[in-house]
Amino acid sequence: MENLDKLIYTLMRLPLETQWVEFKHNNYNPEMIGKDISALANGAAIQDKEQAYFIWGINNETHEIVGTDYNLQNLKKGAEEIENWLRSLLSPHTDFTFESVTILQKKVGIMTISAPMNYPIAFEKQEYIRVGSYTKPLKEYPALQARLWNKLQNRKFEDQISLQDLTSEDILNLLRYEVYFDLLNIPRPVSSDGILHFLNEDGLVIKQDNGLYGITNLGAILFAKKLSTFSKVSRKALRIVQYDDKSRFNLLKEETEEAGYAVGFEDAIRYIGALIPSQEVIEGGIRKRKNAFPMLAIREMVANALIHQDFTVTGTGPVVEIFTNRIEVTNPGRPLVDVFRIVDTPPRSRNEKLSAMMRRMGICEELGTGWDKSVIACELQQLPAPRMEVYEESSKATLFSEVKFSDLSNEDRLWGCYLHACIRFLQGEYLTNSSLRTRFGLKESSSGTASRLIKEATDEGLIRPFDPDTAPRYMKYIPVWA
Repeated sequence: MENLDKLIYTLMRLPLETQWVEFKHNNYNPEMIGKDISALANGAAIQDKEQAYFIWGINNETHEIVGTDYNLQNLKKGAEEIENWLRSLLSPHTDFTFESVTILQKKVGIMTISAPMNYPIAFEKQEYIRVGSYTKPLKEYPALQARLWNKLQNRKFEDQISLQDLTSEDILNLLRYEVYFDLLNIPRPVSSDGILHFLNEDGLVIKQDNGLYGITNLGAILFAKKLSTFSKVSRKALRIVQYDDKSRFNLLKEETEEAGYAVGFEDAIRYIGALIPSQEVIEGGIRKRKNAFPMLAIREMVANALIHQDFTVTGTGPVVEIFTNRIEVTNPGRPLVDVFRIVDTPPRSRNEKLSAMMRRMGICEELGTGWDKSVIACELQQLPAPRMEVYEESSKATLFSEVKFSDLSNEDRLWGCYLHACIRFLQGEYLTNSSLRTRFGLKESSSGTASRLIKEATDEGLIRPFDPDTAPRYMKYIPVWA
C-alpha cells in the first residue's frame, strides 16, 4: 500500500481506538492477533469500512509513535511462521496484508484487513467483535451479531474496491470518465477534483484512509478503458462469438469487448448487428434491409444479461453466441423471477446500483419491460417466441430466426401461444383465434389449426377463457395467472 505514513498519521488522529482500528506496541501474541483480526474485520463491516487496521509501534493511549522491535513476518508460532499459522485458523475468506514503514526513525508495522463479504470472519471457528477497547466473542452480543449479518447481507459486489491506492491522475487514466458526463448530460468539470467529486458521489471511486483513491467494481465494470486492468471484473467482459452454422463446430469470429459496459455497449450492439444474417426486401416500393433477428430484442437481451448477472459466480461472464438460426445470450446466475412469469413480474435486480446507473444513462429502462419488448419484436416479425433456460449457475436467453409454423415443435407453439396471451393481456387485450393466426402468420383458412393450439394450451394450464360462457366463435383467452 502506498502512503503508509500518511495513513498511519490519519489513524493516529482518531480520538479513541474503534471497532476497526487497534494500536499495539510490542504485543505479538498469536492468539490475541487471531482474535483481533476477526474482531477488526467484523467491526469494519459494521462501520461500513472497506478495511480495518492493526498497527504496532503506536501507544494505544496517547497514539504517539513509540516504534516496535519486531516484524510480524519474522515471528513464529512454534516452528511455523505466525502469518501461515494465522491463515490456517482464520476463515478461508479472510484477506489481510502486513507491511512496515519507518516514521521518525522508528519502525511501525501495519496489518490491513479487508472487511468480510457474505459471512463474518472467525478465528478457531469463533467469531469476535470489538466492544469498547476489548475483543469479545460475537455470540455474547446478539444485537451486534444481528447488525453485522444485516450489513453483510446488504454489502454489494458493486461497492467493493476493484483497484486501490490510486492517484487522481491514475483514476483519469484508467476510466473513460468523459463517457460518464456525456451519457448523463452533465457539464464536465475542468479540474480533476471536480471530476472526482462526481465519480465519488455516484460510488464509482472512493477516497481511501491514506488519502489515495480506489475504483469500485461499479466504476470499473461501467467505465473501464480496459476491464483486464481490474482483476475482480476482468472475466466479466462481454464475449461475442459467431459460428458458421447451427452448431459450435466451426467458429468464425470471436471478440471480447474490453471496455466497461457503459463505454462499449453501443459498439457491441453494432458489432452484433453486423454479424447477424440479413436480406434486402421491397416494402411499398422501397428497398429495405431486414435482419434475421430484431435488433430491439437483441439490445434488450444483451442489456439484461449484463445488468442481471451474478457477479459472485467466478470464472465466467456474459456471452453472445451467433448461429445461423439463433442467437444465445448467456450470463452467470439464475434469474430472480419465475421464468413462467418473466413477462409480467415487477423488475428485480441483484445489482441495483448497476441497473440504476445504466437506466440513468439510457442503456436500459429498469422497468422490467425488456422481455415484453423482445416478445413483441419477435411477434411483429412472426418469429418463434424467445426462450429463457435456467441452469445451475447461469441463464440463457435465445432468439430464433424465421421458422415456418409447420416446422415449429409443439413446445415452441405452446410457448408462443402463452407469451402471446401474456402480451395481449398486459396491453388490455385478449388472445383470440384471429390474433393468434396473425401472430404465427397463418391464413384465415387455418382457423382450425389455431383452435386446436388454443385448446391444447388451455388443457396444459397455460391460458384460460376470459368468459367461459361466451360462444366458441367469440371466445377470448387470457393467461392462466390473470
